[in-house]
Amino acid sequence: MPEPIKIYLAQQNYHIGNFEANTQKILTAIQEARAGGGDLIVFPELSICGYPPRDFLEFEDFIAQCEAALERICEAADGIAVLVGGPTRNPRPEGKDLFNAAFFLHEKSIKSVVHKTLLPTYDIFDEYRYFEPAFDWQVIPFKGHRLAVTICEDIWNLDADPLYRFNPMDKLMAQAPSLMINLSASPFDYVHGEERREVVRENVLHYGLPMLYCNAVGAQTEIIFDGGSMAMNAQGESMLELPYFQEAWGCLELNADGKPNQLPLPQKQPRLDAVEIPQHFEEARNIALIHEALLLGIRDYFGKMGFREAIVASSGGIDSAVVLALACKALGAGHVRALLMPSPFSSAHSVEDAVQLSKNLGNPYDIVPIAPAYEALLASLKPQFGDLPFSLAEENLQSRIRGNLVMAMANKFGYILLNTSNKSELSTGYGTLYGDMAGGLGVLGDLYKRQVYQLAAFINREQEIIPRNILEKAPSAELRPGQKDSDSLPDYSVMDPILYQYIERRQGPKEISAMGFDASLVARILRMVNINEYKRAQFCPIIRVSPKAFGVGRRVPIVGKYLS
Repeated sequence: MPEPIKIYLAQQNYHIGNFEANTQKILTAIQEARAGGGDLIVFPELSICGYPPRDFLEFEDFIAQCEAALERICEAADGIAVLVGGPTRNPRPEGKDLFNAAFFLHEKSIKSVVHKTLLPTYDIFDEYRYFEPAFDWQVIPFKGHRLAVTICEDIWNLDADPLYRFNPMDKLMAQAPSLMINLSASPFDYVHGEERREVVRENVLHYGLPMLYCNAVGAQTEIIFDGGSMAMNAQGESMLELPYFQEAWGCLELNADGKPNQLPLPQKQPRLDAVEIPQHFEEARNIALIHEALLLGIRDYFGKMGFREAIVASSGGIDSAVVLALACKALGAGHVRALLMPSPFSSAHSVEDAVQLSKNLGNPYDIVPIAPAYEALLASLKPQFGDLPFSLAEENLQSRIRGNLVMAMANKFGYILLNTSNKSELSTGYGTLYGDMAGGLGVLGDLYKRQVYQLAAFINREQEIIPRNILEKAPSAELRPGQKDSDSLPDYSVMDPILYQYIERRQGPKEISAMGFDASLVARILRMVNINEYKRAQFCPIIRVSPKAFGVGRRVPIVGKYLS
């Protein structure tokens, strides 16, 4: 006869390869759950080592440290059962050396090991590179209940997997499970939260079983894990949903009849607003979530790397203003320095706006005009340039002087430079290598220009932080007299939707033109995207907030001719 059991979900933020910190965090949660009368505590996917460990998995010492950490956690599984994720060795001579595994620990021993079946190889994922898929499936008996444990992707598609022709839950259903538990490391994008909830609901309705879903939280360089761990009963009703973008834990009681009841905890449980998968760029606007994701991305990048101080090249434009505001919010204004570097073509109001922004935020700032360095370099190049007309060479020279100055400040004082380029600029190559494309982390590189304006409005929702003039003036690099972005690029109101269709939705020129966009304009924009892949290949990591970000999730040839 099944016993009522008390189950905890531990939504935690791990540091890849930091075994001591990860293990201690897991042990502390086990201790607290045991003290609260817990019978079982569930942790996310690969929680022992952090996700995604990537090529660390190829090091023997890394796997040995995973095993040592598992031994410590196993010793703590005394009076409480533990489900924890980590890599494990494949004992067979054929196949990959490792499995992505979930360990069921109880009475200080490993009672069962579950291997991940459906290994993702799309977008940011490349698990077939490291792991062998599962080849057997067993439910885990525990106090009269029968637990069907899966790992992340194993619940994502109810259709037949092309490799195995089945969903692993189908194998487990033959063994009469009473509860589904999924350990996950599911990354954030601005439509994924609602999609994730619907997948869980589809599974519980399809199999007629309640599900506990435990997701990781935290940033791993460009990838954001947003948490949102949840529990649903067999009717698809939400029993528990943990906060987003923060560590938390929840508790449920599984009755003798297998029905879960939420047990209250002294914490708020905010719900993620529903967002439909957008068909058009204008619909992709969940700015509040994007704001929280970017803050977490900045905070964890600095915290996990051991950095404390940031520097931003502040121009008086919208992009640098938003990055500066986010950095001050994430790190504290005293830890963020702004460097204003006016050129001979900078307007007075741009400098005034940048100064006012720093005053509003309370961060330190310096003004270092680039005119002396610019004139000196032009003089050095005079024998070669002669009387040739002003061109892109002079514009980029200014940008690279700024890059040198801000990196000199970073080197001298130990700052990390936050890059301010947005996705519209990166898409079309509207940026200078080794100039405004310099930086350690791209904050806005997955946001189109119009989304940056939406984010600025969100930052100003309660008070004017970003000066109104920054929001209202026409975008300009101010590298020549009277310059505006529209001199070189189509209007953002037209260009951004075309870019969105091409990059996020992978629509070709014929499909995009059929939406009503001018075919010649579509061809021009797509050509700019394709011929500037070499620039993006040299760019810093970008915090990922969309379904398709530049970087590890988008892999196209640099010298490919498609649509060029």
